[in-house]
Amino acid sequence: MEQVKDNYNGALQKPLNSGFGAQSTTADVIKGIDLSGKTAIVTGGYAGIGLETVKTLVSAGAKVIVPARDYNKAAKNLEGVPNVTIKVMDLMDPASVDSFAVDFLKTAAPLHLLINNAGIMWVPLQHDAKGYESQLVTNHLGHFQLTALLWPALKKANGARVINVSSYGHQISPFDFDDPNFLRRDYETLTAYGQSKTANNLFTVELDHRGKDFGVRSYSLHPGSVNGTDLGRAASVELFQQMGMFDADGNIFPEVAARLKTVEQGAATSVWCATSPQLDNIGGVYCENADVADLDLGDIEHKYDEPLTLRGVKPYSVDAESAQKLWVLSEEMTGVKFAAN
Repeated sequence: MEQVKDNYNGALQKPLNSGFGAQSTTADVIKGIDLSGKTAIVTGGYAGIGLETVKTLVSAGAKVIVPARDYNKAAKNLEGVPNVTIKVMDLMDPASVDSFAVDFLKTAAPLHLLINNAGIMWVPLQHDAKGYESQLVTNHLGHFQLTALLWPALKKANGARVINVSSYGHQISPFDFDDPNFLRRDYETLTAYGQSKTANNLFTVELDHRGKDFGVRSYSLHPGSVNGTDLGRAASVELFQQMGMFDADGNIFPEVAARLKTVEQGAATSVWCATSPQLDNIGGVYCENADVADLDLGDIEHKYDEPLTLRGVKPYSVDAESAQKLWVLSEEMTGVKFAAN
């Protein structure tokens, strides 16, 4: 049997030459894939790339459960999509995550796909009841808790995948183990976002390390810069101007808009990670443009007004020691022990 390696320290971060690319859509990557009899959970699966992901999985035969903070919005956006069940869940509320997981486990159903897609970006400083910073809670800790609680159902699938929707934004910041909640350092929303996305990548590395012996593989990904999502709704115009994407009047530069992905292209990497047989013997990797990403050793030039240059994964974001350390910290912060056995 082939020796399965970890992606510790980016050991497996090399493109597979998948045949797909930045222009590939969900329809391209799902072609020929049959998900009949499979169950998927997609957090935030009622807007943006999450909604497109749900529609694509359903089109391939999957039954999909969508945990939603805003039930009414979810019901409206998912109207007419078959084989979808909406359940209330708020990643900022640990009790609601517990409740959702308990309800699912009561069904005794196996869980084949867990797509941790929901996220917030560039929001003002906010702490939850425990004093944890909101982008870290929503983007990482809530999903860590959900994944840990659903572990028995993932194991039962005898071949499950956990997808953590990350971002090129991880390049903004490593994880600050000394002050993850900005209790002592000045709050900078981009730094907090970057830290939370680095957490997604580190979680993926360690989850795959611990899960692969039980048939559970994990992947993180950058969807690309996508038009038509509401992820940046809390961001100021100044922030987009600072990044060279908006003009002085607060309008996106037409040449930048033309380079953004459609929602169908943005969701393609999530769907590819969740379903591609090309990934059957590899896990823990960070992906982009429906392929495994390169390790960014400082040799890739990045320009915010040219979205296709925003690629690669930073070594600190797939570092073995940091991945193990974050796992322990996440268990402490959530109070949930991950029984990966």
